[in-house]
Amino acid sequence: MPGYWIVKGGAVRDQAAFEEYVKRWGPVAERFGARILNAGGRLDAREGAWGRVVLVEFSSFEQAVACYEDEDYQASLPFAHKAFERDLAIVEGT
Repeated sequence: MPGYWIVKGGAVRDQAAFEEYVKRWGPVAERFGARILNAGGRLDAREGAWGRVVLVEFSSFEQAVACYEDEDYQASLPFAHKAFERDLAIVEGT
């Protein structure tokens, strides 16, 4: 079954940090076969506080977890956290 990252994020507050995060994310995403299904497209939030939503698909839940735990991805997180506030969950598809 596929695995997904669901990222709920706010507006970009530091463009340079965001660009550095994106630059570092690219090679990691390629290595883990990540496929971005949504990157801030239209959103109709019916409940709760939502901002930008990013949905990333992996071949499995385990692959999604391994990508997050990857040393190179972990090194990119300070840039992500400086760039924007966000919440991230890893879920298994059905």
